[in-house]
Amino acid sequence: MLRRKPTRLELKLDDIEEFESIRKDLESRKKQREDTEVAAAGEEAAAAIALGADHKSREQIINDRIGYKPQPKAGGRAAHFGTFEF
Repeated sequence: MLRRKPTRLELKLDDIEEFESIRKDLESRKKQREDTEVAAAGEEAAAAIALGADHKSREQIINDRIGYKPQPKAGGRAAHFGTFEF
C-alpha cells in the first residue's frame, strides 16, 4: 500500500458566505413549511370542533397522518382455515 501525504483543505471566505446563504435559505423554507402546517392544523382543528367530531385516540391520529388504514381481521378459526391464512 502506498502512503501519500495528507491533503490540506482550505476554507475560503467565498465558501463560508455560500454556506451561510444556503443555511439561511433552508431555515426560511423550514419556517415557512412549519407556519403552513400550523395554519393547516389550526384550520382542521377548528373544522373538527365546528362539526362536533369525536376525539380520536393517539393511534388513530398517527394512522390518519401517515395514511394507514388498518383492515380488521376476520375472527374465528374457520375463517382462517378456509382461506389458508395463518
